[in-house]
Amino acid sequence: MKNQIHSINWFEIPVLDFNRAKTFYSTLYAFEMEVMEMGPDKMGILPTDPEKGGVSGAIIFGKDYRPNADGIKIYLNGDPDLNKILGRVEAAGGKIVQKKTQITPEIGYMAAFQDTEGNMINLHSHA
Repeated sequence: MKNQIHSINWFEIPVLDFNRAKTFYSTLYAFEMEVMEMGPDKMGILPTDPEKGGVSGAIIFGKDYRPNADGIKIYLNGDPDLNKILGRVEAAGGKIVQKKTQITPEIGYMAAFQDTEGNMINLHSHA
């Protein structure tokens, strides 16, 4: 694992209604989502800063993608304070499942929400 910066370099959040999910995640992060067609699949790229490591992911619509609340758990970046993003969840059509909770003083905070597609998504922030 020499020279490894992050354990994750890409993730995909499956969606059933691409436009609804695009609106939801664009609202959470207050940005205009870039859309890419990958053959028959459609992807909406989540925000990233390549100068800080470039780890990112996308929402994805395609025949082999199905939302699931019981699958792998991912933590989206909520820095500097995840309450800013969490505060947009319900207005965007999602549901808060766990409010901001301290993990440890060193690790920071987490929260969880269900998106408009039924996926369980977590947030992490240091403050």
